[in-house]
Amino acid sequence: MFEESESAVAGAVEDDVFIVTVRGDIDFDSARGLREALDGAGRTGTGRTVVDLSGLDFADSTVLHVLLGAQREHRTAGRGLVVAGPFSETVGRLFEVTGTADFFAMAPTLDAAVTD
Repeated sequence: MFEESESAVAGAVEDDVFIVTVRGDIDFDSARGLREALDGAGRTGTGRTVVDLSGLDFADSTVLHVLLGAQREHRTAGRGLVVAGPFSETVGRLFEVTGTADFFAMAPTLDAAVTD
């Protein structure tokens, strides 16, 4: 039997970092929450956004599109964006197959992304 994983996206400010936490499965139908959280990051006045993908089980090209757009917006605004793992096999493969891993600042864990 197929079980659909619930997706959850939350944003919170810690010190001068806006952390977007992503859980479950994110695809075309559920990527809106991720897009809204990343758009909200720019309104917080923090110097950096960390996207914690350690709880993300599945991501498709829509997630990648949202992250690439957020990366461009952050660079334009002079803000940092870090993508944190560890990544599930599926998510890691998405970055690998598309050749986009080098486009992002990546951290092995949320703690590493916040403290670097």
